[in-house]
Amino acid sequence: MAKRLLVAYGLWALGGPLGLHHLYLGRDSHALLWMVTLGGFGGGWLWDFWHLPAWVAAANGAPGGRVGAVPALSPLRLAGQVAVGTYFGLVAALAMPWVPALVAQPLAVGLGVQLVASVGDQTARAPSTLAAAFVASLLFQGRVLAVLPASLAAGVTAQRHRRYKPHGAAQPRLAARLYRLGLACLAFAAPLACRGLCGAAGALGTMLALPRAVTELLLLPLRATGLLAEVLGFAGGFPAQEWSGRGERQQRAYEVLGLLPGSSTEDVHRSYRELVKLWHPDHNRQRAEEAERRFIELQEAYEEL
Repeated sequence: MAKRLLVAYGLWALGGPLGLHHLYLGRDSHALLWMVTLGGFGGGWLWDFWHLPAWVAAANGAPGGRVGAVPALSPLRLAGQVAVGTYFGLVAALAMPWVPALVAQPLAVGLGVQLVASVGDQTARAPSTLAAAFVASLLFQGRVLAVLPASLAAGVTAQRHRRYKPHGAAQPRLAARLYRLGLACLAFAAPLACRGLCGAAGALGTMLALPRAVTELLLLPLRATGLLAEVLGFAGGFPAQEWSGRGERQQRAYEVLGLLPGSSTEDVHRSYRELVKLWHPDHNRQRAEEAERRFIELQEAYEEL
């Protein structure tokens, strides 16, 4: 089916940053690159405007474009390989911190460089590109700054092993192409989405804990004053002996509830509810006196705490 220039320009205007015009022209590698970089960071999408006529002609089978057995060296393609390789490496370092840097970063760099190398009618040897990225990253011990030299090494290697794609190869059906592009975009976006959700959950937890932290901060002077008064033997006008007796009562209350001193309020509530059910007089008619005594002790211990 012949490709129309007007349709290509329409798709370029409507969904150019997502590579819809490249998908229409059968340039799937270029489409994927635009999807994960939003049109080559915006600049590539604008650059496409002048190249659409030639790409439409090539998609319709027009001769030309290939000169010699090996593609000419392209500084622009090399710059794009280094830029996208660095971008992929930084995304991997940000989105997959749990994966060893010596694995995630060079793999992402190599895939980014190989993707740019596969744009149009050219490609490169993927094993050589990936090997160069891994060796360069190993020399820099997998640090984040290694993504730039790894991208440069992988880009130079891809240029050394550049070649044309097989001419006249039949393309898969549109459904199969969309399936492959969807899987590739999912592999790129899923770690970023997971990282974003984890960050959002952490931020939400911080926001929920903020009011409690502010309350604790506001009550800090009052608590410090109470502690100082307790150390000096006075608190709220009561002598130190009264506070000592209160401490003994609280110790006894914890023992009645079967808790360790200093247990949380939730533990006090839970233990009280369980023991009240166990010693309620209505449930212990055969030993009513003991049940009533224990029930009263539980009530007093609960009120004390």
